[in-house]
Amino acid sequence: MSSPEIEITKDLTIPKLFSRQCKKYGAKKVAMREKEFGIWRPFTWQDYYDNVKYLCLGMISLGLEPGDKVAMIGDNRPEGLWAEMAAMCAGGIGVWLFQDCMMDEVKYIIDHSDAKFFVGETQEEVDKALAIKDQCPKLKWVVWDDPKGMRNYHQDFLISIKKVQELGRELEKKEPDLFEKRISEGHGDDICLLFYTSGTTALPKGALLSHWNMLTMGYNLMAVDPCYDTDDFVSYLPFAWIGEQMMSISCGLQVGYTINFPEEPETAQENIREIGPHVMFAPPRLYEGMTRKVQVKYIDSTWIKRKIYELATKIGYKIANKKFEKKPVSWAWKFLGWIAYIAMQKKLKDHLGMSRLRHAYTGGAAMGPDHFRFFHALGVNLKQIYGQTEIAGISIVHRDGDVKFDTVGTPIPETEVKITEEGEIISKSPSVFLGYYKNDEATKKTLVDGWLYSGDRGFIDEDGHLVVFDRSKDVMTLNDGRPFSPQYLETRLKFSPFIQEAWVIGDKRDYVVAVMCIDYAVVGKWADDRKINYTSYMELSQEPGVYNLVQSQIEEANKDLPGPAKIHKFVNLYKVFDADDEELTRTSKLRRAFVEKRYKDIVDGLYSDRDVVHMDTTITYEDGREQRIKTDLRIQKINI
Repeated sequence: MSSPEIEITKDLTIPKLFSRQCKKYGAKKVAMREKEFGIWRPFTWQDYYDNVKYLCLGMISLGLEPGDKVAMIGDNRPEGLWAEMAAMCAGGIGVWLFQDCMMDEVKYIIDHSDAKFFVGETQEEVDKALAIKDQCPKLKWVVWDDPKGMRNYHQDFLISIKKVQELGRELEKKEPDLFEKRISEGHGDDICLLFYTSGTTALPKGALLSHWNMLTMGYNLMAVDPCYDTDDFVSYLPFAWIGEQMMSISCGLQVGYTINFPEEPETAQENIREIGPHVMFAPPRLYEGMTRKVQVKYIDSTWIKRKIYELATKIGYKIANKKFEKKPVSWAWKFLGWIAYIAMQKKLKDHLGMSRLRHAYTGGAAMGPDHFRFFHALGVNLKQIYGQTEIAGISIVHRDGDVKFDTVGTPIPETEVKITEEGEIISKSPSVFLGYYKNDEATKKTLVDGWLYSGDRGFIDEDGHLVVFDRSKDVMTLNDGRPFSPQYLETRLKFSPFIQEAWVIGDKRDYVVAVMCIDYAVVGKWADDRKINYTSYMELSQEPGVYNLVQSQIEEANKDLPGPAKIHKFVNLYKVFDADDEELTRTSKLRRAFVEKRYKDIVDGLYSDRDVVHMDTTITYEDGREQRIKTDLRIQKINI
């Protein structure tokens, strides 16, 4: 079954759809699987229903009222989804936090959202809740899931998920119809989720999304790319990211496909390979990681394997380019494509977990054209998605057979997209959010007459495709006056297996410069092969040989750029940009204003005659510890 068979009306809510699907499939079909201790444990739709029902009733017996917030933090696992669904079934609102949130972020979100319940997975999450409990007066209950390390915790407000479900069973005996009654009271315009956007500038803002927003978005995406209830999907990206909710909840419930949860975030890639999903959605950094993995394997291969890879890739690129240009692929090329598939692509796709993939999506940040073409050359149907939390995740997507690697596609049904006179992208659809929680000023700026102002600059090309240039505030003006997207050049640089992050600077400056972060594992292997000694990332990054290696990667990216956009100088940073140091958002977007302030000395050094810049700064670890770093960074010029 594909989704358009379900009719989305203002009366439908996510819990009503959940109840309907559980009754339809019952114990006959697997709703989700989790890998635990090396074994895939299945849960049927009946199991899903029972677990959510008793958790929901347990929360009601602990005082959860309609409209109350339930905050959740932890890895992707069935219990997380049950807690979210239970909160919605009770008429509550789910608030997800990123697993690696620092303590002050957790405190801010719990306090700002007025969360009454906090559902944490392990002792680590419980400790975060305990540390902020006194500063969050609305927080009444801390619910935990994993008993490991919890033996000596005896606070009155601490309770396990199992205990909450027991309370739910007791309440059901007294009020057997309460669960379905609560579900039936919901309306499509009710708020179901509160998403805190990982702001690239200020404090995160809480976006309010209704059942109607989430369901119409899922329905319209499925109308473009239908999924089926026989499909498998792997859920491993944070639930705090709208993209994961879009696939696991909005589309997953409408279609009824099976959701698979990896054992650990670290084993996700391996588990994806075991499942072989039919549909996949991930931010560019994941596809960039896969590309790097393939490139490193290629570097380490034998001569014959490298030659087979080069030939198959050449054929793949040729066929992909023909498809991009909408030219027919001749029988001869189809035959060569089949040989490339047998010789290399089949095995490589299987290794990446992409052997059964029908649709692969990427969104949440810009993806470079090189990565995009790389996957199409492999025969993977990778498509760009454009949207934001405020439009329930998606407004634009590529269509099959109409993929252009420098665009993000065309609007999904019921979505209008326009460009303002200033070049800002604005959109209108039933999925546009209701506003920001406790922030009328930001809501008025973002929502004008039903139009969502994105803050992104772009244009619509001759084929009706949207081209996203960059965030309006991030667009650079080169020394000849033309606008330029630093993001474009950064993604080009990251196509190199040796580069993990890049930051391009040059707005209204005489020339363009870059701050580079090497990939420690890949460059480390390169250095080992050349008998270069090093003891840390910092030491390796400053090696003259490593500087020359990075310079060769920059020169490659400089080749097809106009003169004023070419990088003239660069420095290798002593560490990788990190969300814990507030240099990246939780979805791995660079916080330019912050890094510009933090690394002002480096930027000044790059625009001076100096060859070295002295750094004296502190870095923060996830547990809040800080370390002072004093070092000298070399500045290297590039001949242009």
